[in-house]
Parts: sequence; C-alpha cells; structure tokens
Amino acid sequence: MAKSLSRFFCKECGYETIKWLGQCPSCKRWNTMVEAPKELSEKNRAFSRNTTGARAEVKQLKDIVLLEEDRLSTGYAELDRVLGGGIVTGSLLLLGGDPGIGKSTIFLSICLNLGKQGKKVLYVSGEESLKQIKLRAERMQKAEGEIYFLSETNLKHIAESVEDLEPDFLVVDSIQTMFLEEVSASPGSVSQVRDCTAALLRIAKEKGIAIGIIGHVTKDGNVAGPKILEHMVDAVLYFEGEKNTQLRILYGQKNRFGSTNEIAVFTMEASGLEEVRNPSEFLLSGRAVSSAGSVVSSAVEGTRPLLMEIQGLLVPTAFGIPRRTANGMDYNRLTMLLAVVERNLGIECSRFDAYINITGGMRISEPAVDLAVILALLSSYRNIPIAEDIMVFGEVGLSGEVRAVSQSRQRVEEAKRLGFKRIVLPSYHLQKDNYNVQGVQLIPVKNIREALTIFKS
Repeated sequence: MAKSLSRFFCKECGYETIKWLGQCPSCKRWNTMVEAPKELSEKNRAFSRNTTGARAEVKQLKDIVLLEEDRLSTGYAELDRVLGGGIVTGSLLLLGGDPGIGKSTIFLSICLNLGKQGKKVLYVSGEESLKQIKLRAERMQKAEGEIYFLSETNLKHIAESVEDLEPDFLVVDSIQTMFLEEVSASPGSVSQVRDCTAALLRIAKEKGIAIGIIGHVTKDGNVAGPKILEHMVDAVLYFEGEKNTQLRILYGQKNRFGSTNEIAVFTMEASGLEEVRNPSEFLLSGRAVSSAGSVVSSAVEGTRPLLMEIQGLLVPTAFGIPRRTANGMDYNRLTMLLAVVERNLGIECSRFDAYINITGGMRISEPAVDLAVILALLSSYRNIPIAEDIMVFGEVGLSGEVRAVSQSRQRVEEAKRLGFKRIVLPSYHLQKDNYNVQGVQLIPVKNIREALTIFKS
C-alpha cells in the first residue's frame, strides 16, 4: 500500500507544498500554511469514479438553449435581483456570515417558497436536529409542497439521498460540518471542506441540481477554510448586519450569472426575514427634525441609489490628540476630509473631536458622500440645521473642489421620488446632463465654499 503523505496548503489561495513555509510563495501571506493529508484511499477514488456520470456532450454556442426554467425564483424579489434573476439550476451557491445573523433562516425561507412553487427541495442540516428545524419553520410560515429534511453529516449518505430523491434545490448547512469517510482529517479541516465542496460541485453539474451551502466565517469575516473554496463555487454571498438590530444586508461578492455590485436589504422579524422593497425610505425613517449635524446623501449600490442620513458631530477636544470616529465609512477618508476643511475653510479641526455616523448600519465606500460628510460636520460646528428638503452628493478633492460622480441621474430621480425639493450636486453634471425634474431645484457647486450657501437658505 502506498504511504499516505502529508501536504501543506495555503488557506488563502490553496497553494500546495510538501513542507511547511512561513510565507506562502503564491499569495505572499504569512502563517497561512496548514497540514492536511494528500493521498485519497481506493474507496474514495471509487466514490469519485461512481459520481462522474455520463460523458458530457460537445455543443456549439448556437445550439445552447437558454430557458426561463433554468432559474429558480427564491420568492424574494430583492434576492433574485442580487443573483441576476434567481438561482441558476446546476449552480453552487455559497452563503457566509457571522453566527446568528440569519444564514439558516434565509435558506429555510427559500426552501419554503420553492415548495409553494411546486419544486422539490431537500434541506440537509449538520448542526441542528429535525425537531429544531421544524420549530423554526413553523414560526416562519406554513410548509407546502415537497420539502424534505435530513439531519446528516456524512456526505456519502447525503449523495445517496439526492440520488433517490432527485430534488430541484439542495441546501447543505453547513459545509464545515460535512465529511467524507475516506479523508482522514476532521470535519471543518482544509482537506474536508475542499473535497466535500468538490463532491457537491460534481453533483450540481452532473444532475443539474441547484445547491446552496452555508459557510462559517473566521474572526476576519472571511469564509473559513481554503480561499480556493470561493473559486470553486458559482456565487458567493455575504450576509451582514448587527445581531442586535433588525437590518440585514446581503452582498454579492462573486456571481458568474449576474452583477456583484447589487445588495438586498432585509429586516429580521419574529416570523423570519422580511425584504425591504424601499431601502431609502427605511433608512430615512426616524430622522430627527431640525437637528444640526444631519444631512441626507445618496450612494449607489449596483444599479440602485440609496438615500441615507449622515450624522456629523464636531466638538472641542478635551485631550491633546483629537479623536476621530467613523461608523459606516473609511476612517482615513474622514481624516482627509477634515484636512481639506482646515486648509480651505480655515477651521482648526485639530482642536475638535470629529464623529461621523451613517445611520441604518450601512457601510459606504464610494466618495459620493464626501460633500455630505463635510456639510454635516460644518452644520454641527455652526450649530445650524440643514433644511430637511435638501439632498447632497459629490466627491471632494484635496483642493476643496467638488468633482463629478457616476449615475447622478438615478440619484436625482430617487431624491425627487422621496419628496426632496433641493439637491446640491457637482456643477459638472448640469453642464453635461439633462434632468427632467420639475418642482426640484438643482444647486450646482464647484467647491465646498460654494456649498456653504445652503446654510443661508
């Protein structure tokens, strides 16, 4: 019998070597090499051969037919949009997120919705018993149709159940609890996660079954296991939000069948997850009236403009080094904007503590909110409220100029739909774009000094 050799794998990129290295030669990360067995037994090779199926047929592009039935509707319009129109049959979908954020809940909701559509669904849980799953399902909604549940961690037994049942959609919760008997490593190890995912990928492609798998995340927020796991699947979604708040946001990090810039917004209710059809209205609910340091801005996620309240606070510091706190935006960008204000407006920001908060738990990375952040801080500094009917967007450069941003038309139309009467925007857009916004005053500005005119209105 051939001797079973050990190999070392990089958790980040999947690089393989016969000896341990402090730094991965491929991705240059430190302390990412882990040991895992390399050789598979004859039994595992036999399992791999038995799941290869018939030889695939070679086709020309003109002979490939796309049908509407090739996608499964999740029952959530927002989630379908993130996925590019629904779950593609024969695809492998990976969902990651912090513990308790609602990963199992959203997949169970999808299963219940597919059951109502007449689809056959199999939900496999390696973490919960069937009684626990039933308690959650009955709290959410009434189960209809062919929805089957299985509490199992042995992937070979799961494959046999799939062979007998032939479901349209399979859920594996979670991939870190699954194992192959032929792999000597423990469940959740690099080799087990990789080989189990590879086996599920073969099942999805050979049988045309859409499979959703749930992955645990590390303390850094990445899916646990080798980074190659994310390269193997067709789509990677991340479920984020604070466990103590209602808001949940689903991000598409990878999608072979759609855009990766879309987001879906949900709220966690007693009956499960509820989609938010109008996130802008939800994010602006509860906004303080006539409060200094508050302004509404617009950010675009994918194709959707979102209006949100940006709160700023500028107060004299009690220490030698001023404090900066940024919730929802990049800390370094906040410090840069404070330097721009100090240089161009003469305000000694080094004498003040600065706080920025984007309400609703949103995280914004695009620079279109720069002008709104500066105006929110100046509103707090002067203790002058900004009118409630004003919306602001624009990128700010180091010399204080207000630069153009993408998709300005969508931002303006969303603000008009929600009842804003005045919109502060970069002057470039009025020169290049034509807006049909009757009843809305567009206020073009070239620099942050010109934007200060809104305090006089």
